[in-house]
Amino acid sequence: MITGCKMYELFEDEDDIFMGSPKSKLMDVVFNANNDVVRHELQNFIDRTAALELLIAEKFGEDIDKEVRNYMISNREEVDNYAKSLYIELMGAILSKSE
Repeated sequence: MITGCKMYELFEDEDDIFMGSPKSKLMDVVFNANNDVVRHELQNFIDRTAALELLIAEKFGEDIDKEVRNYMISNREEVDNYAKSLYIELMGAILSKSE
């Protein structure tokens, strides 16, 4: 994944060529794409998230919420940029399988 990438700043302007943020475009795709594809991709995303949380719990103990919250606060810009790349990645996965 891309971290700290400035290219995602082009999505910040609501008047950009894509007409919205990565988050808003993903929501459009989720509500308009093939339901089976969306369900499959969301299940994959949840499975990956569950695995990552279990891995983090092994490293930091059971109180991962505190660790995650602290990381989000101290690395806000990087987290925001990474979240944008995840929106785009999930949107691409759904769209590529909906054709």
